[in-house]
Amino acid sequence: MEPMVIGEITIKAGESKRIELPMPPLYTDTHMSMPVHVQRGKKDGPTFFVSAAIHGDELNGIEIINRLLKSRSIKSLKGTLIAVPIVNTYGVLNQSRYLPDRRDLNRSFPGSKKGSLAGRLAHLFINEIVTKCNYGIDLHTGAIHRSNLPQVRANLDDEETLHLAKAFGLPVLLNADIRPGSLREAAADLGTKVLLYEAGEALRYDEYSIRAGVKGIVNVMREIGMLTNRKGQGHKINQFIARQSGWVRANDSGFVSHVAQLGDHVNKGDVLAIIADPYGSELNKVLSPEEGVIIGKQNIPLTQEGEAMYHIAYFRKPDSVAENLGLLQDNLVLNEPSIVY
Repeated sequence: MEPMVIGEITIKAGESKRIELPMPPLYTDTHMSMPVHVQRGKKDGPTFFVSAAIHGDELNGIEIINRLLKSRSIKSLKGTLIAVPIVNTYGVLNQSRYLPDRRDLNRSFPGSKKGSLAGRLAHLFINEIVTKCNYGIDLHTGAIHRSNLPQVRANLDDEETLHLAKAFGLPVLLNADIRPGSLREAAADLGTKVLLYEAGEALRYDEYSIRAGVKGIVNVMREIGMLTNRKGQGHKINQFIARQSGWVRANDSGFVSHVAQLGDHVNKGDVLAIIADPYGSELNKVLSPEEGVIIGKQNIPLTQEGEAMYHIAYFRKPDSVAENLGLLQDNLVLNEPSIVY
């Protein structure tokens, strides 16, 4: 394999290096950097990135990458793994989704070397990481006070991307439009196939989501030939593609008693939550508009009228989706030692 250069650091075949990519300093002249771990196999193969904390309050992905790098599974790999546990260092320091210039980094790609802070950071990540990669997985969580069911979002109309999404091994695959300014859009323009993994809640570690993320990344690396395939263990997971999803919004303001939970199969007209006044008197019920599976949920027991409360994905067989989520959880318990350590 030819030597790879990231941040003026050369990494040869068989080497592993930790690199600090310089970023604009803080007001205090405190130097800032983006941490990058590069692990190269001795044999040729794909170049693959895994990134987390593009939104600074989405922490699950940091722990997923930490466990991935400690995993026995990746000790002997073909090709190159580029792991970036914290893309938005500024946001992590401030426990904020956004950058100090109040911009969303995932709406600022591909960026500009002479642009805003968000634009410069996006430009750095695209040019130092994404341009060198054939594939990538970007790790996300729900927003503050909202949890996401483990799911893969991608352009599933692209045959190779669909193949990778299925290899990840989750029951729920969501065909998601590419948003302008997103990392997925910029990567697609470069020919890099990217999956987006959504799971858990902002500013929290969720063990189930972390285990599913580590296992899914390893599955994808095996599928693209970076890791040796091994005989599968556990239950076979059937997968379901949702081409539509939508948020159910509060029809009143008040205190919330949640009836439905993440992963639940709901029918049209089912009660999702009850909204009450401060005295406990019922004001309204939140009902499911269609049959589907809950893939996102507000956690805080307070809501304002019009606020998004439940994210429902619509499948042809939603009851089967819910059943396979249970099988996934069983598999994660069964396979944890061999995957993580």
